[in-house]
Amino acid sequence: MGLFGFGKKKHQDDAVAEPAAEEDKAVAEDAAPAEPVYPTEPSAVYEGRGESYGPWDVADEDVIDYDAHLDLGAYYLPFLQGIGLRIKANRATNQILGATITYGTSGLEIEAFAAPKTMGLWDDVRADLLEGNAAATEQPGVFGTELMLPVTVKGGKTLRTRIVGVDGPRWMLRGIFSGKAAVLPDDPETLALNRFFADIVVDRGSDPLAPRDLIPMHPPVAPAARKAAKAAAEGAADGKEHLDSIPDKPTGPFDSDQQVEVKTTLSRGPMFSEVR
Repeated sequence: MGLFGFGKKKHQDDAVAEPAAEEDKAVAEDAAPAEPVYPTEPSAVYEGRGESYGPWDVADEDVIDYDAHLDLGAYYLPFLQGIGLRIKANRATNQILGATITYGTSGLEIEAFAAPKTMGLWDDVRADLLEGNAAATEQPGVFGTELMLPVTVKGGKTLRTRIVGVDGPRWMLRGIFSGKAAVLPDDPETLALNRFFADIVVDRGSDPLAPRDLIPMHPPVAPAARKAAKAAAEGAADGKEHLDSIPDKPTGPFDSDQQVEVKTTLSRGPMFSEVR
């Protein structure tokens, strides 16, 4: 899987095409893999989600292969060399509220919300943010209409943020970009985090949730641990429970191939987390 986790389509048919001529086979084998489709032009609408590009839903027919993504329950995060990951949690309840990615001098706060079955949520959320923040402005972006919102941080400094929202089937994924990724559209950090956001795979689940509820999350599960757990489950299904009695069998959690730093916050706003 590539730098941003782009790979084969998850639901791609495994059927083999009809045999081709030898020279056609040679051309096909030597051909480089196609570059992933990614929106780069600002627009007032975000069309093609789930068909040409993400953020994806786990049930999308053309969803990318997310086996190498980091599982956080509500969504799967792709791999990007050089990122930092901070998990937001409520100190009183230990409930995980979201994740924040840092990359260079930029940041990306990610939250997934439940949405109505028959309509999207981002238009209403954006209208609420505009009404509650006189300094907020709308503009077209690579994920459709987005908001520019100045935020006053500790020490009185004003931080400009770029807020995007993408509607999926019964969910909305919101990203709050800061640093260069908020104000410099062509900066490498902006392009990298845009692609990172576009390659997130959302898992809404089947539990009943009210619109604007956060989709439940769990602590990060790395790809290696997820693969090992799946193999163990398949082994049990094949009647290999006797393997549990092997002498000196290692115990404890599986080794993780990705470490994360877990921090907590005392509280959060209903629809916007302060940048501190």
